[in-house]
Amino acid sequence: MTETLLQPWPWYVAGPIIGLIVPLLLLVGGKQFGISSNLRHLCAATLPTKLDFFRYDWKRSGLWNLTFLAGITLGGFLAAAFLGGTTGTIVLAPDTAEALGSLGISDFSGLFPAEIISWSGLLSLPGVVTIVGGGFLVGFGARYAGGCTSGHAISGLANLQFPSLVAVFGFFVGGLLVTYVLLPLML
Repeated sequence: MTETLLQPWPWYVAGPIIGLIVPLLLLVGGKQFGISSNLRHLCAATLPTKLDFFRYDWKRSGLWNLTFLAGITLGGFLAAAFLGGTTGTIVLAPDTAEALGSLGISDFSGLFPAEIISWSGLLSLPGVVTIVGGGFLVGFGARYAGGCTSGHAISGLANLQFPSLVAVFGFFVGGLLVTYVLLPLML
């Protein structure tokens, strides 16, 4: 069993499992799948404020979602602590490794490029833009768009919501622009 858990799961197993989350949540109580709404729930729970956006009954509407987030976090911790983690070099397509090498990224021994995401990388201009600026844009954009990538792509599309289709299209276009225009300029 441990051997199965340690291997990457094929799309035809992982995809249907993720896809079954949407109808399960709808059947259990009209819930929608998404993670970014937890940012609002956490602020409403911990920050005493007079902003109307954070003044609502977060326990009634968001406690299940915070529990779901805690389960994801705990599951990730348990998997890393007891099932091991990525210990070797990440296998990339040769063209991808070559393209990243031309941008100055050569260390593929972790889950992300150490040249950008490290303490020394954080203190550089590309590091600040990538980590701090990108983190702000992702958090703000998820709330402004009414959901994150998982919420729109999984739950929104499953509910046939046109705004989610527009958002998912925007995610892909934005990803392509960052990959082929912004990232080469930064590195």
